[in-house]
Amino acid sequence: MNIATPPARLACSEEEWRVRCDLAALYRLVAHFRMTDFIYTHISARVPGPEHHFLINKYGVLFDQMRASDLVKIDLDGNVVEGDAESKPVNAAGFTIHSALHMAREDAVCVVHTHTAAGIAVSAQKHGLLPISQHALKFYGHLAYHGYEGVALDLDERDRLVADLGEHKAMILRNHGLLVAGRSIPEAFNLIYYLERACQAQVAALSGGAELVLPPEEVRLKTAAQFNGDPQRSLAHSEWAWGSALQLIEGSKLDWRA
Repeated sequence: MNIATPPARLACSEEEWRVRCDLAALYRLVAHFRMTDFIYTHISARVPGPEHHFLINKYGVLFDQMRASDLVKIDLDGNVVEGDAESKPVNAAGFTIHSALHMAREDAVCVVHTHTAAGIAVSAQKHGLLPISQHALKFYGHLAYHGYEGVALDLDERDRLVADLGEHKAMILRNHGLLVAGRSIPEAFNLIYYLERACQAQVAALSGGAELVLPPEEVRLKTAAQFNGDPQRSLAHSEWAWGSALQLIEGSKLDWRA
């Protein structure tokens, strides 16, 4: 029996389809690691080409059911640039946050935003992410913070988001959650995985009530440099981790590559 090719597959280049498949896989992995908040967070990726379009989730599709053909291509003004806009709704708050970074940062190929319990908890702690774990030290000196301004519907907030992020790839949104911007989809996965795990470790450590041990400053800086000193090596490690992670979602009843 012949299976019809999804319409989205017919309407885009091979390069865009690869991005769609990888982005759909990232949605599945975020669900696998329980970093979802029902349908209320977002992951986006830039579409190759000069048009500055990017892909984001169709509002209402659960992350563990995301397929390449479910992703919606929009421009930097939030306009759907393929198909019927009414049949492909996009979360307005997701557009505000993601368009800000895609507009301002050429290296922001993939942007992930989450509302996990651990991420929200750390975002509400005045001291922010503490350098108490190897996972956290990956972000030592490489982590930004953005104050809460309400549900991200105000386009004016985009300038402040970009200014607060600066040259970093990761940011804690106060009283809100986590945000990372990767140079590739695998790097974005690596960043959000490490940042989430660092937050989980901090919440667990603080819940014990015992005095915390913090590494000396020279060790903090050394560890951060080990993680971030060689950008190409970092990308390579992200690719290796990505290849292993994909094995966790192989065999899904609903293939993300459809």
